Amino acid sequence: MKDQTMIIDCHGHFTTVPKSFRDWRQRQVDAADSPSSAPPVSEAHVSDDEIREGVGNGQLKLQQERGSDLTLFSPIAGLMSHHLGNERTSLQWAEVSNNLVKRVTEIYPDNFVPVCQLPQSPGAPPANSIPELRRCVEELGFVGANVNPDPTGGYWTGKPLTDREWYPLFEALCDLDVPAMVHVAASCNPNFHGTGAHYLNADTSVFMQILQSDLFKDFPTLRLVIPHGGGAVPYHWGRYRGMSLEMANRPLEGLLDNIFFDSCVYHHPGVDLLTKVIPSKNVLFGSEMIGAVRGKDPDTGYYFDDTKRYVDACVSLTEEDRYNIYEGNARRVYPRLDALLKSQGK
Repeated sequence: MKDQTMIIDCHGHFTTVPKSFRDWRQRQVDAADSPSSAPPVSEAHVSDDEIREGVGNGQLKLQQERGSDLTLFSPIAGLMSHHLGNERTSLQWAEVSNNLVKRVTEIYPDNFVPVCQLPQSPGAPPANSIPELRRCVEELGFVGANVNPDPTGGYWTGKPLTDREWYPLFEALCDLDVPAMVHVAASCNPNFHGTGAHYLNADTSVFMQILQSDLFKDFPTLRLVIPHGGGAVPYHWGRYRGMSLEMANRPLEGLLDNIFFDSCVYHHPGVDLLTKVIPSKNVLFGSEMIGAVRGKDPDTGYYFDDTKRYVDACVSLTEEDRYNIYEGNARRVYPRLDALLKSQGK
C-alpha cells in the first residue's frame, strides 16, 4: 500500500443520535395529518455536547481504534423511513437530518464528510427531491447522496430505479457531479427484516434493474455505489454475466464503468471473494459502523463490522489494489471529496 494512504470509509451513518432526536421524529410522524399539532423544529435540536457524546464516544472512537481516517457520514438509513408521514414531513425530516450531519462534520472536520438523505415519499416524483439535493451540495458542501429505490419501505409498489421518472434526479446528480449510494430505509413489510433481508434484497434488485436497462447509455457519467458488498451480486457473478449476455447481448463488465461496491461484508471469506470477483477499481472501503451488526464474532474476538481487518487479510490484493480500495476509488467516485481533501493539502 502506498505510503500515507488515507483510509476512507465510504459508508457511515449517524446512528448514535440522542433519544430525544428519535422521539422528535416519532412526534412529527404522529402529527403528519395535523400540521398544527406538529412539534416545532427547534425541539429537534441536538447540542454540540450531545454530538460529542454520540459521535465522539461512538464512531470517532472506533474510527481511531480501527485505523481509518475519514468517514463519509449520512443520516441514519433506517430512520429515513420515507414510508412514514407524507411528502411534507419527509422534506422537513430530510432538512433536519441533513443539517445535523453537517454539524457533525463541522465539529469533526478532519474525520467526517457529509452525505445527504433525500426527502423521498411514496408516489412523489423523484424530481421533487432535487431542491434538497442542490441545497446540500451547493450550499452545505455535501459530497454525495443516499437514494432510496423503494420509498414504500419493503413493498416495492413504485417504479424501478431505471424508469424515466427517476431521470430528472439522475440529471441533477450528473450536473452536480456527485454519486448516489443506493440505500433503502427501514422495512415495514413483515416478510423482510430490514438489515438482514430488505437491504440486501434492494442492493441485488437494483443491480438487476440496471442490467435490464440502458440507464448508463442515457447517463454515461452517473455513478452509483451499491452498498453491503453489492447484495448477492458479486457472489453470483456468473449468473449475472450469463443473463447480461442473454438478455441484453452485452458483457456485464461494461456496467462497472458506473457501478461500485463497498466492503460492508462482515466476514473475511466474503470480502476475499468480493475483491477477487470485482476489480479493485470498483471496490470502496466501507464499514457502516456503528450499524447493522454491532457485536463481536465469538470465534475471533473482533467486531463483525471491523471490515478493515478483512481487507487487510486479503493476500491476493496488490499494493495498488489496496490504495484503490482505501483511498483512490473514493476520491475518484466522489470528486467533491477529492477537491475538499486537496483544499486541505491532503
